[in-house]
This record gives sequence, structure tokens and C-alpha cells, in this order.
Amino acid sequence: MNSTRVGYVPGVFDMFHVGHLNILRNARLACDFLIAGVVSDERSRSVKGKAPVVPLAERLEIVRSIRYVDETVVEDVPEKLEMWRQLHFDVIIKGDDWRGTAKGDKLESDFAAVGVEVVYLPYTLQTSSTLLRQALYTMVANP
Repeated sequence: MNSTRVGYVPGVFDMFHVGHLNILRNARLACDFLIAGVVSDERSRSVKGKAPVVPLAERLEIVRSIRYVDETVVEDVPEKLEMWRQLHFDVIIKGDDWRGTAKGDKLESDFAAVGVEVVYLPYTLQTSSTLLRQALYTMVANP
């Protein structure tokens, strides 16, 4: 019997920063084998209303190169449960900014039905792709 605990951590991973590193490092502690799902440009645009700054191929290469990650896949489906059907992981890892939200509640409900644990990790507040994007736009607008 194989007792390897497989984890899945999805993210856009745009403009890779210390918050991304923190979630990947800490996600690895929750499992024996970590799969990082890098959200496609199209899915990101659909969900966030804007395309990532860094193209998918480059984001995949960056995340693939992080030592805590055992495998990378493209997440191009609208529901996380669809990724589980493809990968059959034991635990899904998200930032704790999802906890107690409608999307977090749906995630917990969906995965409870298939026996997958949801693990929330601390969200790095001081650094995010949104904050980096805002800083860049401010620098460009006010040189």
C-alpha cells in the first residue's frame, strides 16, 4: 500500500515573489509529493479580469524550478474538483485569505465529498502580485 500523501497547490504565480515561495515551502510540509497547479492565462483573465504579467510558459518554468515542487501542471478548468479528478491528490492547499469566504466554503464542501483535506496556509500580506502590479503602475504613471 502506498502511503504517499499528495498535495495540490493552485495559483497564478504571477510576478513570482516571497509570498509564492512561502506558500510552496509551507505546502510541501503538508504532503509528501507536491503538485503545483499554475493557472492558465485564460482562466486568470476569466477569474481576475486581467491577464497575468508573466506568460504561462514562464510561470510554469519558474514554479517547476522551486525545490519544494515535485510536479507542475496547467490549471485550465473552472473548478478545483476537476483538477482532483485528473490528479487524485489527498490534500488541497490554499492561502488563508480563502478561509470563511464563499469560495473557501465551496472548496471545503466540494472536497469533503471526495475525502480531500483542505489546508489553509498563512497569506503573506506584505507582498502580493496585486501590490506589485499597483506599485509598477504607480511608478510608470509618476516617474
